[in-house]
Amino acid sequence: MIRILCHATAILAVACVPAVFATAANTLGTAQQTDWCKRLTPRLPDVSVATCQRSALIPTGAQSRNGFPILMRTIPAARDGKHGEPMRVLLLGGIHGDELTAAAIVFQWMQWMQSQPAQEFHWHIAPVVNPDGLLASKPQRVNANGVDLNRNFPTPGWEKDAQRYWTRVTGRDPRRFPGQSPLSEPESRWLNEEIERFRPDVIISVHAPFGVLDLDGPAKAPRRFGRLYFSRVGVYPGSLGNYGGMHKNVPVITIELPNALAMPPKAEVRRIWQDMLAWIARSVPQQPNKAAASPMQRTAGKAALTAH
Repeated sequence: MIRILCHATAILAVACVPAVFATAANTLGTAQQTDWCKRLTPRLPDVSVATCQRSALIPTGAQSRNGFPILMRTIPAARDGKHGEPMRVLLLGGIHGDELTAAAIVFQWMQWMQSQPAQEFHWHIAPVVNPDGLLASKPQRVNANGVDLNRNFPTPGWEKDAQRYWTRVTGRDPRRFPGQSPLSEPESRWLNEEIERFRPDVIISVHAPFGVLDLDGPAKAPRRFGRLYFSRVGVYPGSLGNYGGMHKNVPVITIELPNALAMPPKAEVRRIWQDMLAWIARSVPQQPNKAAASPMQRTAGKAALTAH
């Protein structure tokens, strides 16, 4: 006898699906996840296929220029926060595809989400925002369309400032091309929409290889995470820090690992993680009554470094 899975619809009708079909769908999802992990992990230092699979990433519905799914995991908080809502943290890695450690360290941190105080926060985690850059024949900073995603956000005056900065300051460096228009790329559009949907209290964006911390937006800057000390790296037209921190009033902490290809020692990976969690709990202001947008609302509604 075929076991039946049933659920009631909104109009009290009952739809029933054979359990064998549900099992087949789960098997297909697992096979897809394994395929994605097998493609990603050869580029990620110290990340195995098994570690990637344990991260339990699922497609967001958005895809890169080359059609690779943008993967994310949502982890609800174990308890409410000070204002009833838990702190919302958007954790991002791999905006630049050639910064391999920036994606790899996020996969490692995802294995520790049940620790304190991580479980007190509501997480949305996307470890590989630029899969095409990571998976290029030689990993590259830009996406498959040759656009630096971290210069493609709609900061005020982008149309004038982004192209001028690219020409005058970078000498039209193709690795830092901001695109023809803001949010021209599917990856940056997805991230912009995710910020609107999730309404994070803080955005953590991991990069490499300058070995510092930077902060944009309304929060007290950390002194250090592990061996990474706070040092401002500048404000750039179209950058996520400029856009999120200065124009959307959401703190954006940029973690610059010291090497783009080789991971920090395991003890340092954990120290950065622990210091980051403590800083979030201590220094990030939570906005009262802040809730993610409903589906209906979503539908209606220093040039010293030129690295990030």
